[in-house]
Amino acid sequence: MPPHARHLRADAVRNRDKLLTCAVQVFGERGLDAPLEEIARRAKVSIGTLYNHFPTRQDLIDAVVPERLAALEQIAVEALADPDPWDGLVRFLDGVFELQARDHGLNDALARRFPDDSAVGAACRSGFAQADLIIERARRSGRLRPDFDTRDLVTLMWAISQVIRESMEVAPEAWRRHLAFVVDGLRADAARPIAVPPLTDGQLEKIVRGR
Repeated sequence: MPPHARHLRADAVRNRDKLLTCAVQVFGERGLDAPLEEIARRAKVSIGTLYNHFPTRQDLIDAVVPERLAALEQIAVEALADPDPWDGLVRFLDGVFELQARDHGLNDALARRFPDDSAVGAACRSGFAQADLIIERARRSGRLRPDFDTRDLVTLMWAISQVIRESMEVAPEAWRRHLAFVVDGLRADAARPIAVPPLTDGQLEKIVRGR
């Protein structure tokens, strides 16, 4: 291989690495709708170079967000290892929302629906499968109200993500107060019957597609 070709290949790898690093920073600060031009500017490359590596915004999101979502797996492992299922659930909720509060991009990722064949979509499905186990364990213990399930967790995440989004710059801990009210309402000994049923899977799908 000619030395010039090897130099171009190495240069392209460096540009891609810079773009990924800057994408994590910009998405974390401004969310997944942040201007791609800002990512290219910070990486000190042209917007054309960004599109050469990542033809669509989804391609770039798929390249950086799943690794950020991987932190949820450790939170879930710790929650399931807690000898008290209720404490494990509360640990899980607190850990998830703390991650969201630190990262606008992750906050967006957990509040949206992504294509089923995308890397982000696969990571989110894996995370919710673990959440199912945590919720079921807490229900079986008798500490979590029996009518709460993963579909309710999805709507809770929408609500907390909005609190985080609106208050992050002014009162970054405000979500903790909102979550505390919610957690008290999830206790089985405080539960009262709810007239409105949980969203069906079909309703969730329609809502998320429209977001």
